[in-house]
Amino acid sequence: MNRTRLCGTAVILAAVAAVASGAGTAPPGAQAATRAFSIPPNAVVIRPEIVHVGSALSGPPSTSACERTLGIACYEPAQIQRAYDLGPLFKAGTDGKGQTIVIVDSFGSPTIGHDLTIFDRAFNLPAPPSLTVIQPAGAVPPYAASNDREGWAGEATLDVEWAHTMAPGARILLVETPTSEDEGTSGFPQIVTAELYVLHHHLGGVISQSFGATEQTFPTAQALLALRTAYVEAADSVDNVTVLAASGDFGATDFGPDGSTFYDFQASSWPDTDPLVTAVGGTQLHLDVEGDRTSPDSVWNETYNTGANSTAGSSTPNPLAGGGGKSIIFERPTYQNGVASIVGQHRGVPDISMSAACDGAVDTYQSFAGEAEGWYPSCGTSVATPLFAGVIALADQEAGHPLGLINPALYALSASRAAGIVDITKGNNTVSFTQDGKLQTVKGFPALRGYDLASGVGTVDAAKFVPELVKFLATS
Repeated sequence: MNRTRLCGTAVILAAVAAVASGAGTAPPGAQAATRAFSIPPNAVVIRPEIVHVGSALSGPPSTSACERTLGIACYEPAQIQRAYDLGPLFKAGTDGKGQTIVIVDSFGSPTIGHDLTIFDRAFNLPAPPSLTVIQPAGAVPPYAASNDREGWAGEATLDVEWAHTMAPGARILLVETPTSEDEGTSGFPQIVTAELYVLHHHLGGVISQSFGATEQTFPTAQALLALRTAYVEAADSVDNVTVLAASGDFGATDFGPDGSTFYDFQASSWPDTDPLVTAVGGTQLHLDVEGDRTSPDSVWNETYNTGANSTAGSSTPNPLAGGGGKSIIFERPTYQNGVASIVGQHRGVPDISMSAACDGAVDTYQSFAGEAEGWYPSCGTSVATPLFAGVIALADQEAGHPLGLINPALYALSASRAAGIVDITKGNNTVSFTQDGKLQTVKGFPALRGYDLASGVGTVDAAKFVPELVKFLATS
């Protein structure tokens, strides 16, 4: 997949109205202090975090088929469900019933209903109780194939299919926004409008966002802070909605304002750096055909993985790794005080990690115009985020209500070495790439025992994590 496709939709962002305060008690992080910085006014690039590997296939590729033809592993729903230990939860009736997973994407996909039906049929998954599409921030323009529209349609497809895989009994609400450029005022403000609509109408308990923009590309800190309205309200005790965001696919760096070249220093993206958002990073699973692990999970980093990069349309080295690092906007929230030795005075990301590697891509089906209809192995933190959204829907069902901001619980459970938090201790998110004729390396962060800036607190064993999370939040 070429870099233009990875960038997603470029929009010009101007400052918008100040954040409206949410009702009720202000959540931790709502008044997070910020760091002063000076950035030239540039375009803010909002991009989906999906990576497509290879070309369309006529049927869902198996692990062995991908290894034989693409040089990478591909995983099907049953393998991912087993890897995250969903079987005991499903057997007990915890499958997301009664819950709604909210997926927010620019433009969406014109074929999402048909594509999900094909996906479910191929893997013997039940249809969700409902798949609803809304456009509360304005009508999405008619679909016309382009890099932007295809990229976002692929993102929406991946998000819906794999959130459904993790919580097959949950309703899916796809919230589409019309992110066409309009004198520099479109993009994130429309996403905020759409998410506020979801909150005001109590449409779901978890919001999944597989997109981001590099913090350094915002013209000022205030321009970013003015867009936090929905996150402040979601974390408020009245709404209590969990908000997730992908931590990015470029390791310790990220895109500059042109959306095609990378910063040659550490950089992180927003909204995952927001203290009111749970940042979802990337791991690499190592599974057999049944979904059992052949070795422990590691930090996703395929900078020098020739197979992954060649099938994604890039040469090595290429910064293909789970995003992680320190915010230049937000100071350390109180729930990260216990990991101050790692994050310093900054908000650190990610918080938690799930499968994202291209050598371990997941099968998706799509049929929208502009790309060949068929099956695509897909990867990135765009996989990790809807996977974790499904896990949260299971926890919401077990609790009997939405759980809200879960970050304090994640760090407390990690500190207590809860069985549901599985530590990641192998790998790093240092990346290298050739730019302007020079080999650049951005030193990242290693996996450590406990919290680290490559995998967060680690990943989850859902059968243990779900009841532990629910119990902790009920008693804290």
